[in-house]
Amino acid sequence: MSDLLPLFPLPTVVLFPNVFLPLHIFEPRYRDMVSDALNEDRMIGMMLLRPGWEHAYQDRPAVYPIGCSGVITHFEKLPDGRYNIILRGLDRFRLLEEDHDRSYRRGVVEPFRERPLAGGDRDVLRTQRAKLEALLAPAVERSGADPKTASAMADEDLVNALAQYLDLEPLEKQALLERNCLRSRAESLVELLEMKMMAARTPGLSNVAH
Repeated sequence: MSDLLPLFPLPTVVLFPNVFLPLHIFEPRYRDMVSDALNEDRMIGMMLLRPGWEHAYQDRPAVYPIGCSGVITHFEKLPDGRYNIILRGLDRFRLLEEDHDRSYRRGVVEPFRERPLAGGDRDVLRTQRAKLEALLAPAVERSGADPKTASAMADEDLVNALAQYLDLEPLEKQALLERNCLRSRAESLVELLEMKMMAARTPGLSNVAH
């Protein structure tokens, strides 16, 4: 990761390690960002904008301090200068300070390491994974997807992919990204899904849940 990481703050997108994210880049400042990244190390840091960003979007509204770096694995430059890119999530980071020398935001960041799993964590994680697979089984069956695909994924890859791809609120995804270990992220994800399923079954409960 270079000394200054290009930052791409968005109001609804949270990137997780080792998960792929397609993006359409159309704003001039972020076209500059992608062009520079492609000429350097292809790295971009995804960050979530804090509430209230609408009043200062063209400036530099506040972001949550924890983001995730990604590498551009594929790109297509369109005739009018826009880009279609695919990012693969790499590492979580904490934003320490920003640089304002270019049209887009760049930051000094430090790695945001996960706490290593202890022996007991593995047993809890195995239980949480089984709960996740059970909670998602009806949806997998309806979609016609092969249930063996999820079963073959590593624990971290499965939890991070679900955290990114499931229909969760951006702030819920940000909270999952900021969990200090994989066990905690898996437990929180199970709690979220159980709460949403309960709310869907119980009229009026969804308003209480929010």
